[in-house]
Amino acid sequence: MNGNANLLSTLRLIRDSELEMMLSWRNAPTVRENMYTTHEISLNDHLTWYSSIKQSEQFRYFMYEFQNVPLGIVGFTGIDTKNQNSPWAFYASPEAPKGTGSRMEFVALDYAFGELGLRKLWCEVLDFNKPVIRLHEKFGFNIAGQFKEQYFRDGLFFDVFRLELHKSDWLDIRPDILEKLNRLTRR
Repeated sequence: MNGNANLLSTLRLIRDSELEMMLSWRNAPTVRENMYTTHEISLNDHLTWYSSIKQSEQFRYFMYEFQNVPLGIVGFTGIDTKNQNSPWAFYASPEAPKGTGSRMEFVALDYAFGELGLRKLWCEVLDFNKPVIRLHEKFGFNIAGQFKEQYFRDGLFFDVFRLELHKSDWLDIRPDILEKLNRLTRR
């Protein structure tokens, strides 16, 4: 897709030398609290997991960079080429500057609907993670369903929202989002 959210923003393959940094971000309390898996992940478990998905056609994980600084992880976690859809997720470094999530989402959507050739992208968000639900909605995602009391943690059940975005909707909203992101980046 032409016109990137600032040409200094990119997704690239994760280097083996970055796996420990990736794990430290994933184990940060501010990241873990919004995930299904909230325990601290050991380095051995992380390396075993990464080794198991690294060669899979169904999984693609990327390092997100802005101005040549690694700031987050974007993952497509069940690519279905026949039906042209995939779930996805992302998380930023706890030290990432404001606006990282928006830039990361933009390049992820461009990759999904461009390189991956998807026609639909979807995700699940825990109901208490309202900032991420609002972020996805700003990027054109619609709430496709709400699973009531789907997830149990700390003695309580939480709802899970499923959000989806179709390629045609992304192509409609993309120019406006690109303009806003580039305006914010220039500040």
